[in-house]
Amino acid sequence: MSIIIKPIVTEKVTKESEVLNRFGFEVNRKANKIEIKKAVEAAYGVNVVSVNTMNVRPDRTTKYTKSGLISGKTNAVKKAIVQVQEGETIDFYNNI
Repeated sequence: MSIIIKPIVTEKVTKESEVLNRFGFEVNRKANKIEIKKAVEAAYGVNVVSVNTMNVRPDRTTKYTKSGLISGKTNAVKKAIVQVQEGETIDFYNNI
């Protein structure tokens, strides 16, 4: 089971990484905080202080088109916000 799916690189998460040493990841929906902590420490070689997780519900949309009503939804995801020790950092652009 792959725990870390991809890093989240948005303006909000980038600002938190510069100020608070907190980084965001999209993770497997069945992973718990302990597994996420071990996976980040193994992948990036940092010491993790805390892990906060959140489940994001799918967004449902409805479109009215010439051919009729089209409805769809996005996927549900789980996000993890990981805080690393002071002085350590994760560089997403050079570790890949």
